Amino acid sequence: MIKKILLWGFLIFGIVIQCQAQSEKYTISGYVEDADTGEKLIAANVYDVFTGSGTVTNTYGFFSITLPKDSVVLSSSYIGYQDQEQRIYLDKDMSITIKLSSSLDLEVVEVVADRQKRIEEETQMSKVEVPIKQIKKLPALLGEVDVLKTIQLLPGVQSGGEGQTGLYVRGGSPDQNLILLDGVPVYNVSHLLGIFSVFNADAIKNVTLTKGGFPARYGGRLSSVLEINMKEGNLQEFHGEGSIGLITSKLTLEGPIIKDKTSFLVSARRTYADFIAKPIIKSQANNGGEDIDLTLYFYDLNAKIQHKFNEKHRLFLSAYSGADVFKSIIKESNNGGGSSSTEFEGGIDWSNLIAALRWNWEINKKLFSNTTLTYSRYKIDFVSGIKEIEDELSASFSAKYLSGIRDWTGKIDFDYIPNPNHYVRFGASATQHNYSPGALTLDSEFEEVKFDTLIGSDNINSMEYALYIEDDIKWGALKANVGVHASAFSVEGQNYFSVQPRLGLRYLLNNNYALKASFSTMTQYINLLTSESLSSPTDLWVPSTDRVKPQQSWQAALGIARTFKEDYEISLEGYYKEMDNVISFKEGASFLLGLENDWQDKVTQGFGKSYGLELFIQKKRGKTTGWLGYTLAWNNRQFDAINNGKEFPYRYDRRHDLSLVVAHEFTPKINASMAWIYGTGNAVTIPIYQYPVLTNYSSNSNNFGIQQIQSLGEKNAFRMSDYHRLDLSVEFVKKKKRYERAWVISVYNTYWHKNPYYIIADNEYDPATGTSKPVFKEISILPIIPSVSYKFKF
Repeated sequence: MIKKILLWGFLIFGIVIQCQAQSEKYTISGYVEDADTGEKLIAANVYDVFTGSGTVTNTYGFFSITLPKDSVVLSSSYIGYQDQEQRIYLDKDMSITIKLSSSLDLEVVEVVADRQKRIEEETQMSKVEVPIKQIKKLPALLGEVDVLKTIQLLPGVQSGGEGQTGLYVRGGSPDQNLILLDGVPVYNVSHLLGIFSVFNADAIKNVTLTKGGFPARYGGRLSSVLEINMKEGNLQEFHGEGSIGLITSKLTLEGPIIKDKTSFLVSARRTYADFIAKPIIKSQANNGGEDIDLTLYFYDLNAKIQHKFNEKHRLFLSAYSGADVFKSIIKESNNGGGSSSTEFEGGIDWSNLIAALRWNWEINKKLFSNTTLTYSRYKIDFVSGIKEIEDELSASFSAKYLSGIRDWTGKIDFDYIPNPNHYVRFGASATQHNYSPGALTLDSEFEEVKFDTLIGSDNINSMEYALYIEDDIKWGALKANVGVHASAFSVEGQNYFSVQPRLGLRYLLNNNYALKASFSTMTQYINLLTSESLSSPTDLWVPSTDRVKPQQSWQAALGIARTFKEDYEISLEGYYKEMDNVISFKEGASFLLGLENDWQDKVTQGFGKSYGLELFIQKKRGKTTGWLGYTLAWNNRQFDAINNGKEFPYRYDRRHDLSLVVAHEFTPKINASMAWIYGTGNAVTIPIYQYPVLTNYSSNSNNFGIQQIQSLGEKNAFRMSDYHRLDLSVEFVKKKKRYERAWVISVYNTYWHKNPYYIIADNEYDPATGTSKPVFKEISILPIIPSVSYKFKF
C-alpha cells in the first residue's frame, strides 16, 4: 500500500514540476471577502483578464495565482456580488484582500456574467452548490426553512418519506452520507423524528453537495459529502436577524469584538409547543384526578468566534449543540386522601454536540494550511418507569436504554498552488471513535428488595487514519483531477487498509460544451443499523469488525455540461455504482429484540447496485431563480440471508424523480416561490396470502381457535402510490430606517394530495357479498398545512 501511495505522489508532483513555466513569474495571493461583514467568500472566481488564467478561493476564502511579470487586470466575482477589477503591475510577489460589495440588484451581475465561474470550466462533476439566499426563499413546512429538505429537491437525492429529512443519494443509505458542519461529522441530522433538520439556516454561509467523482480529500463514506459551513461573524458592525413562526422561533446575533480582528456569532432556535400544550393538558388532567408534567421541545444552538492575528494567521472556534426532549410524568392519586398513588414516567431524548478549533496559516504565497481539532458526540436516552406508593410501602421499576457514538479527530490540510495550471491538495487525519451500541439498564425495588441489571453490547473503541493527495491539472482544453486517498482502520485487534484512486476529467469543446467523466472508489468503516422502513433516533452506529467487513464501492460517471445565455447551467450525467458489504438486519431481526445477544449476530452483508441518469437545469442569478431536476434510476440489493438470496429493489428505489423549484422577485417588497415534487412510489413488502391454523391459546387447557397466518411475498415487490405535492410561499418585505421586517405566508401540500407514509393490512366489508375481505390501506399523515411567520433583520 505504501508503494502505491508513493507512486501516485511522485507522479502528481512530477507532473507539477515538469509543467512549471520557465519565464519570470510572481504570485498574487490573499483573500476574497464581503466588504460589509468581512465574511470570507468560498469558491469566488479570481482571474487575469489579459491571460485568462484564473483560480477560485478555497474553503477559507484564500486564493493564489502566479502570473508572468507584466500588467495585470485582476477580475473578481461571486454570485450575488458586484464584480470588481484591479489594475496591477506585477513585478513582485504581493498579498491583497479583495472586498466585494453585495449587489442589491442582481441584474447588475448579469451584465458581466461571462466572468462568473461556469459549470463547464470545473473539473468536478456530480457537485451542486445551492446559495443560502435561494434556500431561504423556498417554501417551508410550518414556515421553518430546512436545508436538508432543499437538498432532497436535487437530482440523485431522495427523501426517506413524507416530511422526512433523510438523504438517499444515488442508491445509498443514510449512513453512507458524510454530513459536515464546519468540517465536523454530524451523526443525527433530524428533529421531531425527521420532520425538521438540525441546521438553522440563519447561521449558515454555504451548502455544497458532492454525489460522485469524489476528489481524494474526501473519504469515509460511499455515497455523498454534504458540506455546510457556518457564518464567521461580522467583523465590521453588530447585526441580528430572527423569526417567529407557528412552531419555532430563532435569533441570530453577530458582530465585532475587536473591529477587523475578532468577531462572534451566536444563533439559537427553539420550539415552544410545550409552553402552549402544557397548561391545556394539565388542566384537563386535573379534572380527571391526574397530574401531568409534560416536556416537549427541541433546540439548536450555534456559536462561533474568529480571530485574525495577522494576514498569515487566523483562528476559528465553532460549536453546535442540539437536542430533542420528550418526557412526561403522570401522577394518579387514589383513595381520596392520597394514601396511595401511582407515578408513570416515560421519555426519549437524543442530542448532538460538536466543536471545531481551526488554525489557518498562509505559509507562503503559494502554500496554505489548515489544522483542525474536532469533537462530535451523538447520544440517545430512552427512559420508562413506574412507581407505586401505598401507605408507607413502595415499589418501583424502571428501564433505561442508552446508545451513541463519540469522535475525536485531528487533521491537517494543505493547498499548494504553484501556477494557474495546477492546484495541489494533500493532508492527513486521525480519528478515535467510541461506540455505545445500545445497553438496557433495568432497576427494580420491591419491599426493600432491590436489583439492577445491564443488558446489551459493550462499548467499542477504534482508530481511523487517512492520507490523501490530489492535483487539479490543466492542459489546454483538458482538465484533470488526479488523486489517491489511503485509509486504515483498527478495531479490537483487527486492521483494515484501503487505497482508493480518484480521477476526474473535463474536456472543453469548441462550442463551450464540457465533456466530463469521473471514477472513484470509496471505503466506509462505520455502519448504521436501521430499520429499512423508518429511520429513528434509536438507530445504532457500529464499527466494522473481524466479522463485519468495511463497506466498499466504486462509481463511474459520464456527463456533459454547459452554461446557456450566461444564466442557465445545464448538466446531464449518467452514473453506475456498485457497493460491497452493505449491511442490513437479517429477516425478522431487530436490535431491541434480544438485547442480550451480540448485534453482529443479527446483521448480514450483501451487494448493492445503482445506476441512472440525472438532468439538472439551474438559474442562480436574476429576479427569477430556481432549478429543474429529473432522475431516472434503478437501485437493487442482494443478500444471501434475505429474500432467499435473490436480488430485490431497495426500499427507496424510485424509477422517476422530478422537482421544479422557482423563486421570483416581483418588486423589492414582494417575492414568491414554489416547489413541485413528483416521485415513483416506494417499494414495500406485503403479505400475498393467508391461511388458517388451529392454535391452542392456553398451555393449561384445551382452548383451541383459528389463527390466520400471513405469508409475505418477495421483498419490496409492491409499490406504494406515486408521491407528488405543490408547496407555495409569498414574502412581503418592508425596509425601515434601522431594520427590515417580512411576513411569510406558505402552504405545504397545496392541493392536499394524500401521499402515503406507510401501508397497513386491513379488512373491508363488501356489501355485495355480505362478507369482509382483506385490503391494503395507505396511510397519509401530512395534509395541506398553511403557515405564517414573521422575520426581522437589524
